[in-house]
Amino acid sequence: MSYSKIMVPVAPDHGPEAGRAMEVARSLLSPGGRITVLSVIEELPRYLTADIYSIGPVVVEKERAVADAVKEEFGGAPDVTVVTRIGHGARTILDLAEDGGHDCIVIASAQPGWQHTLMGSTASGVVRHAHCSVHVLRETGSGPTA
Repeated sequence: MSYSKIMVPVAPDHGPEAGRAMEVARSLLSPGGRITVLSVIEELPRYLTADIYSIGPVVVEKERAVADAVKEEFGGAPDVTVVTRIGHGARTILDLAEDGGHDCIVIASAQPGWQHTLMGSTASGVVRHAHCSVHVLRETGSGPTA
C-alpha cells in the first residue's frame, strides 16, 4: 500500500525516532507524493500567558528556532514541506491532517508509562481520532521498531 500525502509529526526536541519515521514515510510514499513534517509546540496554559507582552516574544522565538531546526534536518527534499504550529499536540496533528487531505500519518510513540495513564499520549490520541491511516513506530529498549 502506498500513500500520496503523508504527515510525519516530530517533537520539537526530536531524537533518532524522527529519522526512522521519515524512512518509513518514504517507503510508504507513492511516486509523486508529498510528505509534511509537522512539529507542534505545546500551547502554554492561559494562566502562564496572562502577561502576553512579556511571554509573546519568547513563544515566537521558540517557534522560529524549532522551525529552523526541523527545516534544516528534514526540509532539503523537494517533496517535503515543513510546518510548525503552536497548539495541543494531537489536536493540531489531526486538524492539519484532515485540512491538508493527508491519507497517512507516520508517528513515533514511546512505550506507555504511568504518566500516560493520567494524560494520554499524543500518538494514542492521533490513533483514536484520525480520519486516515496511522502507522505507529513503537520505541523499545533496543531502538524504534515499526
